[in-house]
Amino acid sequence: MKSTHSIPLSSLLISLICFTSCETKTKENELVGIPSKPNIVLIFADDMGYGDLGVYGATEWKTPNLDQLAKDGVRFTQFYVPHAVCSASRAALLTGTYANRLEIFGALDHTAKHGLNPEETTIAEMLRANGYSTGMVGKWHLGHHDPFLPTAQGFDSYYGLPYSNDMWPHHPEAKNYYPPLPLYRNTAVIDTLDDQSMLTTNYTEEAIKFIEESKDKPFFLYLAHSMTHVPLYVSDKFKGKSEQGLYGDVMMEVDWSVGQVREKIEELGLAENTLIIFTSDNGPWLSYGGHSGLTGGLREGKGTSWDGGIREPGIFVWPNHFPAGKVEEQAAMTIDILPTLAEITGSNLPDLPIDGRSILPMLEGKEMESKPYFAYYNRNELQAVIYGKWKLVLPHAYRSIPEGTTMRNDGIPVKYHMLNLEKAALFDLGKDPNETTDVAGSNPEILTRLKQFADEARADMGDALTKSEGAGLRKAGRVE
Repeated sequence: MKSTHSIPLSSLLISLICFTSCETKTKENELVGIPSKPNIVLIFADDMGYGDLGVYGATEWKTPNLDQLAKDGVRFTQFYVPHAVCSASRAALLTGTYANRLEIFGALDHTAKHGLNPEETTIAEMLRANGYSTGMVGKWHLGHHDPFLPTAQGFDSYYGLPYSNDMWPHHPEAKNYYPPLPLYRNTAVIDTLDDQSMLTTNYTEEAIKFIEESKDKPFFLYLAHSMTHVPLYVSDKFKGKSEQGLYGDVMMEVDWSVGQVREKIEELGLAENTLIIFTSDNGPWLSYGGHSGLTGGLREGKGTSWDGGIREPGIFVWPNHFPAGKVEEQAAMTIDILPTLAEITGSNLPDLPIDGRSILPMLEGKEMESKPYFAYYNRNELQAVIYGKWKLVLPHAYRSIPEGTTMRNDGIPVKYHMLNLEKAALFDLGKDPNETTDVAGSNPEILTRLKQFADEARADMGDALTKSEGAGLRKAGRVE
């Protein structure tokens, strides 16, 4: 149970507006034969690049199921995560709130004494309060202690890893630092893994089992694949299937998994009443060379706030409600998923303020007013502001692979070096998605407006780069 909070007036008004609009939307849906509580399947990949799907440009391997998913729904070309790293990205997804606001930074490991605060409301808690069965399969990464595990954060069941699959004794740069990799069922460790070749298959089987067991009431499935995060593992059925090599094999198995989930939904007659969302937590881990994904030409990758690190595939499918085959060019972010699901299902928004907004009109083919989105990294560094097609990159240090580096294809990373962006740079992503040309000098009004957005974010959430203290910060949960 959540504790009782004093609720800001703004949140009450937002909740009232959403409740009223959700009631209206529910009645409209019933009139046209669309059930008011669709099943929801949220599939979240790990370290998958913007260019890793065929429909986003990949030619090195085949992703027929994901490509079909895009053809059947809405595919975003400018869909973002607010943090280019594991734990922070997942906290933002599940709470609709910037993770730096919640004191979740970086990637939590086995030594962490903190996690997502139980006072926060996750998508699972929001939907379970509205009559949904909730299940999670895959990588959690929001705290491995009991108060922070999925079953304490709104999920009826959990099967998966508590953190990243490279946090094990075989890490190439930290051998024997990590303990054996634990596999959980609910709150119990049921195994430790020394071989991950069946991980994607096992996740898929568990996801299908949850769907079968939950078919008679609305359900929410959060399937968070450990792949394509290194170390890469693939089952025998996909080993050697890609001309590219192991990464392509892994991509093909993740694609197969999506196909298996859709096939089961269709077999049970649930397709017309199931909303499927597919995206990833951040861009590819480029230092791993052939064991990393594709940016689709975007600048840099995981661990940076350039678009290669934070722009992801974003696909939303809901038959008879979202247009099929629509390519959506408006900017959106994973923090928008929770409020969008709240509006669709008629669920109450969290008591505590959130940062996302419902993008349901956008998914229905309508234009929405642009909203400023922020990219934070490291310990509360505000590194970028995105506003429609405009992006302001603020002065900061970022990692990059030195030009001329010989890349590897054996699971051993090369070394990054640090570069410094000395002056704020403005990019027109509509004309320059690769962020090559600073157009600040020719767009002074846009530059001023985005800098104002940055100042507002600093006042609200702080900024370590400018030593700003935020007034709207909350605390992570902690154990002794």
